[in-house]
Amino acid sequence: MTTDPAPPLFLLPGDPLRPRRTDPHFAAEAAAAGAAGATAAVLDHEALLAGDAAAAVSRVPRDAGPVWYRGWMLPAERYAALAAALAARGGRLLTSPAAYRTAHELPGWYEAFRALTPDSAWLPCAPGRAPQETELARLAGTFGDRPLMVKDWVKSRKHEWAEAAYVPNAADTARLTSVVERFIALQEEFLTGGVVLRAFEDFTRAVGEARVWWVDGEPVLTGPHPDTPGLRPAPDLAHVAPFVRELGPRFLTTDLALRADGVWRVVEVGDGQVSGLPAEADHRPLFEALVAAGTG
Repeated sequence: MTTDPAPPLFLLPGDPLRPRRTDPHFAAEAAAAGAAGATAAVLDHEALLAGDAAAAVSRVPRDAGPVWYRGWMLPAERYAALAAALAARGGRLLTSPAAYRTAHELPGWYEAFRALTPDSAWLPCAPGRAPQETELARLAGTFGDRPLMVKDWVKSRKHEWAEAAYVPNAADTARLTSVVERFIALQEEFLTGGVVLRAFEDFTRAVGEARVWWVDGEPVLTGPHPDTPGLRPAPDLAHVAPFVRELGPRFLTTDLALRADGVWRVVEVGDGQVSGLPAEADHRPLFEALVAAGTG
């Protein structure tokens, strides 16, 4: 007689004011996990960020087995600490630290998606330490006089568009340096990895971006980007799927935007555990797919 494998555990951030309860921001996800036949445990997100991973997982049941994290964005080194702390209690994150970094940081996913995403170049640097103007000029040299977007390996500051995100001409080194310096100053200690330059492409704003959730190489949910929840584009994903499968991580997201010439482009890739899920979206297909993947 055989028994069906237990469903995976979902690890969600705890409420800072009521640590034994799920953060209200993720309450709907906890409910969706339960409806899919799984259970949830709480993570002390603040303790993890502070460097005490053992305390952060102290409320996770021992010998939990396979675990999906769904929560706030984590630096890659904190995610690795989380994986180690869970392993010490008999839990196993279904996304390894290496897979998390691959999907979460642009240098990890860019080569696999090069044909579908804007041209990019990057330069490592520490928080608060902008590259020299000569270094930035070399980095921007391959872009000619095209406009650029500035970001780090994870985030942009598109809401400070003119001062910290957009460079009208890559050859304008003084302007590029000014934008990069401002970007790094605003990111403060949250700068991840370094500076990324991305070729600017003209996207159709009226359509909005689509966020697609992939589990084991299959699209299981397509919804609006959290920045434009009222817009619900539905791109054809047949040309994207092979690139997702080539990259490898089991659970990731792709953000797609429609370029002015009618071509859908991948503008961002993310680890599915830390990508924002719009409250208006139907969470059930995603959690059902994650439960099935975690027992396979």
